[in-house]
Amino acid sequence: MRKILILGAGRSASSLIHYLIRHADQQEWRITVADKDIGSAKRLVHEGPEVATGVQLDATDAEARGSLIGQHELVISMLPAFMHMDVLKDCLRLKKHVITPSYVPDALWSMNDEFRTAGLIVLNEMGLDPGIDHMSAMRILDRIRHEGGRMESFESYCGGLVAPESDDNPWGYKFSWNPRNVVLAGQGGSAKYIRDGVTKYIPYHRLFKHTVRIDVPGFGGFDGYANRDSLKYRQAYGLDGIPTLMRGTLRKAGYCEAWDAFVQLGCTDDGFAMELSANATWMDYMNAFLPGDSDQDVRARTAEHLGLDPRGDVMTKLAWLGMFSTEPIGVKGLSPAATLQHLLEQKWKLGPDDKDLVVMWHRFRYSAEGAHQEIHASLAVVGQDQQHTAMALTVGLPIAMACKLVLNNKLADRGVLLPLSPSIYDPVLDELDKLGITFREEDVEV
Repeated sequence: MRKILILGAGRSASSLIHYLIRHADQQEWRITVADKDIGSAKRLVHEGPEVATGVQLDATDAEARGSLIGQHELVISMLPAFMHMDVLKDCLRLKKHVITPSYVPDALWSMNDEFRTAGLIVLNEMGLDPGIDHMSAMRILDRIRHEGGRMESFESYCGGLVAPESDDNPWGYKFSWNPRNVVLAGQGGSAKYIRDGVTKYIPYHRLFKHTVRIDVPGFGGFDGYANRDSLKYRQAYGLDGIPTLMRGTLRKAGYCEAWDAFVQLGCTDDGFAMELSANATWMDYMNAFLPGDSDQDVRARTAEHLGLDPRGDVMTKLAWLGMFSTEPIGVKGLSPAATLQHLLEQKWKLGPDDKDLVVMWHRFRYSAEGAHQEIHASLAVVGQDQQHTAMALTVGLPIAMACKLVLNNKLADRGVLLPLSPSIYDPVLDELDKLGITFREEDVEV
């Protein structure tokens, strides 16, 4: 029996574990799910007690973590991204393959030769975004190049949202993944992309003002905003000379304009603790960021300070959250961002019968046989239920499918890998298609 260790039993692990359990006997797998909360680990393995075990593990305990890793052939790290490097170092020392859904840490590239020499696979960015975005893009890019096309523009956007039938708030958003990552989205440096041969930068304070309209067949219009450094994949995608390259995030139309109000006020700052009293209200929270006389109406002052229509959509969204209410905050001593997150986790929570939505959209513009051509490719996945959300399905299933490739010796390459080659993207995308996670392609007249 080949042993697989999953570190972390969070929101995105359910469909991964379900797939591994269903294929365990056929593939001769035995699965261990380790989490600090043993209850979470055991809940996710209850359907397959004969092939899967839930155990308690504090992943910051180096000795316990190393001991557990040493008992398995393949490690899947579903831990927060900042914890991956300790796991990766353990896997190198203990000679274990590893898969993660997260971006490659800069420090990992310097270990590439060591992993390759050890004959180990470190497959990163194997989830949704990054993950399915890479695989779906590379399959079409490789096909265009094979047919003699020359790429002129590539744009890619992805978003984890709420399904239309569960969209019952003015923000058009509910959490289906880590709320902290949503609140801090876009921070940590300017977004970077290239447009018509000119490199562009968007600093955080302007990020949610610079949006584009993206229409996804069957699901309507969305706001797209730039995501991190789009150019880091230019070489990996084989697009070194391309004039336009953009990767972005999708939100329901109108979301970004309203979220920008929080950015401009400073509510998404995570760098200091607020000094609010234990009985402070959300009106007090907003007032802390506003200049002027605190005795004046907070809602009116917010609109005036931000230059907003007092009765417009943005103010309606803020009021719906309760930002101008006398409701107690309920927490203290947190950063502005963490304080806001506390409220959003209540307001943007998926209800018992709610379903989430994952949307991805690519645009390929290229020239072939003397003519300009364009392809749009889109993916829309609606979650099954609270546990098997669209986010859990699209993050977890590619990882689970990659387990078969690694443990069945289907990958010749070793070292630090991304899912950019046909040996990875073809079998994974083909199997996803059989499960209904399918891209729709459309040739667009230029």
